[in-house]
Amino acid sequence: MQTSFSPELQSDPAMQASEQVIRKCVHCGFCTATCPTYVLLGDELDSPRGRIYLMKDMLENQRVPSPEVVKHVDRCLSCLSCMTTCPSGVNYMHLADHARAYINDHYRRPLFDRLFRRLLAVVLPYPERFRWALRFAPLGSRLKPFFRRIAPLQPLAAMLDLAPLNVPARGSVRSNPVPQAKGRVALLQGCAEPVLRPEFREATVRLLNRCGHEVVFAPGEGCCGALVHHMGQEADALASARRNVDAWIAQREGQGLDAIIVTASGCGTMIKDYGFILRNNPAYAEKAALVSALAMDVSEYLARINLPAGTDRGLTVAYHPACSLQHGQKVTEAPKQLLARAGYVVKIPAESHLCCGSAGTYNILQPEISNRLGRRKAEAIANLDADVIATGNVGCATQIARFSGTPLVHTVELIDWATGGPRPAALNHLDTE
Repeated sequence: MQTSFSPELQSDPAMQASEQVIRKCVHCGFCTATCPTYVLLGDELDSPRGRIYLMKDMLENQRVPSPEVVKHVDRCLSCLSCMTTCPSGVNYMHLADHARAYINDHYRRPLFDRLFRRLLAVVLPYPERFRWALRFAPLGSRLKPFFRRIAPLQPLAAMLDLAPLNVPARGSVRSNPVPQAKGRVALLQGCAEPVLRPEFREATVRLLNRCGHEVVFAPGEGCCGALVHHMGQEADALASARRNVDAWIAQREGQGLDAIIVTASGCGTMIKDYGFILRNNPAYAEKAALVSALAMDVSEYLARINLPAGTDRGLTVAYHPACSLQHGQKVTEAPKQLLARAGYVVKIPAESHLCCGSAGTYNILQPEISNRLGRRKAEAIANLDADVIATGNVGCATQIARFSGTPLVHTVELIDWATGGPRPAALNHLDTE
């Protein structure tokens, strides 16, 4: 794609990077076939190719973003399926992230939208604040019909729909001492996952300890920054990245670190991109690149170590590959192979490349499209007639569970159970040992 960014704009590293992305696009349209919003809506402007045209015009001409442009950029899930499909290697992720930051800086959203997005940014990335917010959610449940009738308030109704009826108890995630450990890893503590699904990290720690690997939690580490990053709030995202880089580098320079293990694939995609987003910060560029190189999805790490033999539980597993794992990190085979080696029959739903509609805060900010995708995904999974659904991302788990009656667990919970750990609580109803 031909561009005409001025020399002044090209002196800005962000603009320079975006121009290079845009120039790789050859208009082929392969991305339209795998873009969830285009598949649903059939609008060229809701395809990656169409959005690239919009973002190019906005950035190249330094336009004040119009409501129409903002609408179509906001509708992008950042599922990155287009990047898997693209034959030209267009890094749509970096372009979309830059466009969102530009919109955040140059577009004045309606008052309620601004306030609501800020509310999400100051609550969701902080586990204790998030936990308290969930406790108060039932107070607003009676107002959901009212919220749904007023367009600006519909995200409030969507947020209440996602709130669990009961807030899970705090998890007891403690790593046991491992004499003569085979490896030492830091486990991302996360923000939403320990509140909504504390059992995910509990299973991870149990399994790694049992396999002879020491698990540590880095003091000072917090939210990876993905939630605010995808809302265009770049200053907050960069602050989160710098804080985490400092925390993990301190661990590596102390007793050493073989990997940074992530159990939420959306976070993993973000952390693996720290090297890019901090590339222009002289104090952090090298350290951030090292952190990105150390970051691994839990399934990647488990595929590299010697797991004990699994006990056949006689279960059929519908494996849902999270977009951030299969498209963002290109981790496709490890989870399936691990489940199969653990003794499970693994089935993959049709349209497995399509997003379930979770996408960070997307199921709050774009509830209509998100719900359609969630129902479509649940229907595809139901056709497999599986005993349990496994996935590697807490957002997907929360989203799919809304539309499916099949028990849903993290991939690592099933591997933990098959190799000597306890049965996942979600499967206590099953008549199996």
